[in-house]
Amino acid sequence: MCLLSLVAACALAWWQWERYASAGGTFQNLGYVLQWPLFGLFPAFVFWRIRKLRRREREHEGESTEGRARAAPAAVPAPRPSARHGGPPPDGEDEEDRQLAEYNRYLAELNARDQEVK
Repeated sequence: MCLLSLVAACALAWWQWERYASAGGTFQNLGYVLQWPLFGLFPAFVFWRIRKLRRREREHEGESTEGRARAAPAAVPAPRPSARHGGPPPDGEDEEDRQLAEYNRYLAELNARDQEVK
């Protein structure tokens, strides 16, 4: 498949070169002459990249299975209590609740103005 795409792209590059060399050829045709071979090489690059990533993944899996067999499981410390979850702020009102209440009052005021206009 990669070879077929490269052959097809080179044929299209040759066709664009012929168009560029003709009397009505433009620099756009010359640009395509340079682009088509790159388009044809892209599937080969993707194939090579996938093989490389799969090989790296297999090596990583091999290392991780060896590491699990040799290393003892690590002890996980108990989670520490967080100061943020201690309850509401001292004034008894959460900042987000206050902002939400202000926003709702603003929306109610806009709705009242809209009703007066109608």
